[in-house]
Formats: sequence, C-alpha cells, structure tokens
Amino acid sequence: MDKQKERTFNPTCPCESLHTQKTRHIYFQPEENFWMVMTVNVPTTSSAEGKAYHGDDVQNVVCLAVLKQAYYMARLFLGPFYKLINIDNGDPSILKQKLDHFYNRYLPRLRLQHCDILDVFQGVQFLPLDKQTFLHIQCFANLIESTFADIDYIAFLYNERLIWSGLEPDDMQVVFKYLVTNLLPAFHELEQQSSTKSSKNSARFVTGPANLHNPDDNIGKIPRLYLRKIEPEPCFYQLVVYKMLGATICFFINEKVTLTVEMFRLWDAFMSPRLVKVVPLVTEYANKHNSMSSPSEGASRFVYFNRMNLAMKTTIHQDQRKTGNIAVTPQVLKILADINAQHQRMLELGCPTSETVLKTTSDYWVVGKMSNAREFYVAIQHKNANLIEINEEVKRICDNELRSIFFHV
Repeated sequence: MDKQKERTFNPTCPCESLHTQKTRHIYFQPEENFWMVMTVNVPTTSSAEGKAYHGDDVQNVVCLAVLKQAYYMARLFLGPFYKLINIDNGDPSILKQKLDHFYNRYLPRLRLQHCDILDVFQGVQFLPLDKQTFLHIQCFANLIESTFADIDYIAFLYNERLIWSGLEPDDMQVVFKYLVTNLLPAFHELEQQSSTKSSKNSARFVTGPANLHNPDDNIGKIPRLYLRKIEPEPCFYQLVVYKMLGATICFFINEKVTLTVEMFRLWDAFMSPRLVKVVPLVTEYANKHNSMSSPSEGASRFVYFNRMNLAMKTTIHQDQRKTGNIAVTPQVLKILADINAQHQRMLELGCPTSETVLKTTSDYWVVGKMSNAREFYVAIQHKNANLIEINEEVKRICDNELRSIFFHV
C-alpha cells in the first residue's frame, strides 16, 4: 500500500463508506476476517441539462445500520459466519450457499427506501403497564417456566409491543425485529387469505401444528434461532409462538429437545384458560393508555431511544410495516438521522451530552437531545414559535410522555 493510500485508509480509523458520484459503498466487519459490503445506487433526476445525482439523499448512518441488521438477522438463523467455514481446509462453500439462500429471501423485503432513524436505533417497543398488571404477566411467565422444564425462556408481547422477556436485551432486540417485521405480519396475512379465518380471540400456534386435533404427529416448521447471550455458551433455540386475544407468547427451547404434538397440546391446555383471565387486564390498561397518549392531527411528534435497555418509543411512525406511513415530512425524517449522526460523532469525541435545534424551510422545528445514554428527537410544526416556546414544548412532551426520564444537557 503506497503512502497516499495509507493516509486515506488509516488502520486505526476504520473506513465505513466510500462515496462516488453514482454509488455509495458501505463497509462493516462483523467478525474477525469477515467483511460485508453494501452498494447503493445514488438517486438521480433527469432534466434538459442532463442527469443530476443526489448523494445527500443517501445517509451513511442509515445504510450502515441496515447493513449491520442484515448481518444480525443472518446470524440469528445461521449462527456466526466463522462456524460455517470448513475448519480443515478453510473452504467457504457452505457459508456461501447458506448466505445466498438467506439473502435471496431477505433482501426483497428490505424496503431500503423506507429505512430511517428507527433502523439506526433498532429499538424494542415496550408496552408500559401499571405494577399490578405487569406482576400478573410476570407471574404467568414464571409459572410456565416452572411447570414446563423444557421451556428455558419466555417473551410476552401484546399487539406487537414487548411486555416481558427472559432474554438478554441484545438477543431480544434481534428476535423482536424478526417477530414484528416478518413472522407475525406473515401469519396475519396468511390468516386473512385463509378460507377458514380464526377469530382474534381464538388460540393458535404461529409456529407449530396448524391443528392440534389432527391425529398426525406433524408439528410443522419450527424456526431455529441462534442466541448469543446464553450461559454457559451461545447455542440454537427452537422458537414456539402462541397467539391469543392479541397476546403473543414466545417459548425458547433448546434445539436438543425433541418437540411433539402432545407437548403443544399440553401447552395449549395450560395457557388458554389462564390467558383468558390475564390478557383482558392488559387490554383494559392499554386501551386507557392509548386514548390518553394518542397524538392529535398536527401535534408534535417524537422519537425516544434508550441505549441501556434498547427501549424505543415513537409517534413519528404510524406502524412498523415500512410502508412510508409517517406523520412528518421526508425532509424532517432525514434531518433526524443527520442529527443522530452528529450526536454519535460527539459521543466518539468524548462528549456524552449534546443538543441540536434547527428550523426547516417547511416551518418545522427539529430538536435532538442526547444525555444519560438516552436520545430524544422532537419535530414541531409551528411557524411563528421562538426558541423559548420550542424549549417549553419539548419540556412538556418529556413530562407527559417520559415522566421518569431526566435529560441533563
């Protein structure tokens, strides 16, 4: 490597992207001796003067997050890449074959045009409950684990929001992403297309036997997930998912356990009568909470992320389907990611707190705060407001939506 290249690619300062007029190359080293590269075509517009390239529309922070997530998802199903290399001769054929099969299915569902700051955070959306209701859920989960020895961990979701998880946050982060963007939407779509639609109140295994009353022993296809934060060592777990009354219960069972239809029947008989009593408590509290916190038309919108527990809360997005269903302009959404990138640079320089306030040409005020391992972004559409009024509005949102959070900036 010549001196010019050494200055350009400093080994002590990793190169994460390469910009050209037509493309953007994003680099990520997920494991030792393994690199992943994503190439994105820069958007263009044509006019009488020729073709114009809009490199600013491609955000490095978003693309890098998408590339990392592509690795995390592959690792979730395949395990670490190095374990798929032949230890005798270093042959990568098996790894290539498995990655080709995985990404041929993964990439068409990526929807890169709708990726934004939520992809940067990859957070988990929790459903906050009062202490008594949460205790009911916790006792339910503990009862299952103590009754069925083969079930090592449990996660409990309601309307695609997490209430309880026995997994470590890093593992649950990737599993949650798989559940809410892939497994559960595919299940709901299949149910809608089915000629024998099941009631929302009926109980059914999402992964497992389609019909517990069939005499055959076919348990269907059970996903195998690689969990890293497991003692004594990382390994694969079978994921069994059960739905009833809007609740989703996930069982994580070691891959060495042989599953049978009889086990599913026992789980169903145990959970169904108990969920009939527990879930309505969650529904009642969630409905009350949603009616109080639902933003009105034209209201201020925000995104909150906690790096400690990976919790995320947003009113900027209407759902998690990546269909472009957002409550702010694309310009504002892009600015949020730009502010986040700036704050991350400040963090790398040793500054753990920062605040950014700016106003757009479309009369949006955009505020970004970072402090105490938490990030908070607000978009306020108020043409004639001043900085004092904007600061008061941000404080009001913090008090109403994030009561226990203290931002010291």
